Order: sequence, then structure tokens, then C-alpha cells
Amino acid sequence: RHYHTQFFELLHTCNYLPSISSSPSSSSSSSSTYDVFLSFRGEDTRTNFTDHLHEALVRKGIRTFIDRELVRGEEISPALVKAIEESRISLIVFSENYASSRWCLDELVKILQCKQSKQQVVLPIFYKLDPSDVRKQTSKFGDAFEGLIESKFKDNEEKVLIWREALTKTANLSGHTFKDGEYVYFYLYHFHV
Repeated sequence: RHYHTQFFELLHTCNYLPSISSSPSSSSSSSSTYDVFLSFRGEDTRTNFTDHLHEALVRKGIRTFIDRELVRGEEISPALVKAIEESRISLIVFSENYASSRWCLDELVKILQCKQSKQQVVLPIFYKLDPSDVRKQTSKFGDAFEGLIESKFKDNEEKVLIWREALTKTANLSGHTFKDGEYVYFYLYHFHV
């Protein structure tokens, strides 16, 4: 099916990343510590989707960064920024509460900066969401985003605008929708992860 094509091609490419990045002549090996950076909202997808995706990628020998730390400060940590910068691909798992987290949104902004400056590949996965809800910040996804704004960022229009633009830009990228009722293992098997 046509809308699966880029997702399949990206994951197919991931199968070759370890050999490409470990090649001494590869120019990307010096700047890429990770093949894939996973951005996700832990409370929504950590145990029911993202952990399975992470395990499947690692099983294929794909160096994948997943943030296991739950301690959060005011800004995303320097270690997280470094992991984003040193990844070749970012997989963004959008879920219902992704936009309720300022850290997820700050990660997203950083990922798009790396897409621009380092030609990092960015692929969104819409976990039980319609991509248009992310693009336009509507439905429950939009409610979560508005809740964050109302509680902490009413007076920071500039930051909110940066986040809105990042959400819209990312949702406009070709990605894949994981529908409610799909089985994670079938989904991952279907894409040869």
C-alpha cells in the first residue's frame, strides 16, 4: 500500500545502518553515535509500543537511543540533546498525550533543527492518532497541548508558536499510522523490523 512505502523503506534502510556506520570510510560514523533516536511520551507508549519497537530495532543490530530517565528539569538534558544530534534517524511516536509534555515538544524542536542542519531523517509514527490532529492540534491531542499551554505557557506565545510550527511540520512529513486495534508484533513484523 502506497502510504506504507516510506516507512518500509526507512526501516529497510535501518537494516543496513550498522554495517554502513561501522565502515571506517563512512563519513557519518564519526558523527553518529546512534542510528535511531526514539521520541515518545512514556505514559502513553513506553510499555505497549515503544519498548517493543526499541527491542525489535536493537535485535536487528540498530543502535537505538531510548530515554529511560524519568527525572526532568526545566530543560531537556544536555545528554538528550547530544543523543538527538548524534543520531542519523529520529522516530517520533506521536500519541494522545505527547503534546502535554514540554520535554517532548522541546525534543521535537531539536529534532527538526537537526533535520535542517544535519539532514537527519525524521519519521513520524501516529500511535492511535489521525495525523491531522497533530498537524492542526485538534481532538484529544489538541486538548493535551492546550492543557499544557493553559497551565504553564499562557504568557509565552513565542515558545507556543515554535511548538505549533514543529508539530505541523512533522505531521506533514510522510509517516505511518498505528491504528487502534492493530497488534504491535504484527505491525513490526509487517515492516520487517
